[in-house]
Amino acid sequence: MNHQRRDALKAAGGLGVFGLLAAIGFIRPELAHAARNEAAFSAKSLDAVVAALGATTPTESGGILISAPDIAEDGAAVPVGVLSTLPGTDQIVIMVEKNLNMVAASFVIASGTMADVQTSIKMGQTSNVLAMVRADGKYFVAKREVRVTLGGCGG
Repeated sequence: MNHQRRDALKAAGGLGVFGLLAAIGFIRPELAHAARNEAAFSAKSLDAVVAALGATTPTESGGILISAPDIAEDGAAVPVGVLSTLPGTDQIVIMVEKNLNMVAASFVIASGTMADVQTSIKMGQTSNVLAMVRADGKYFVAKREVRVTLGGCGG
């Protein structure tokens, strides 16, 4: 039995159902696009990011766990994960302190889901990686140093 053919047929069927739901208006394409706060993504400092997000000054929290390598051999693709155990978490922003633009990624967390995100970021040099979390309308932050041996932003 050809499993590749079966997988292809299942995928095509799923796309067909998705297309039908989009055609009848049940799924709107604009819902699939991430909201991007241009002011936050172009900010050069933590204070500027906080202001762009309309946030209050974040307090440090042990309820935020940043997973990242201690030493990244290539700054072009550094795997980073953030897990928030803070109740009511609805946003996670990952920042790199010494990058030209601090914000590397921003995630909106749906209500009732686990606040656990994974991504790959660029780092120009050894720096602190910060995770800012909004939980119950308050802002919290955690940081972790990541050493970079080869810069990913042209270094």
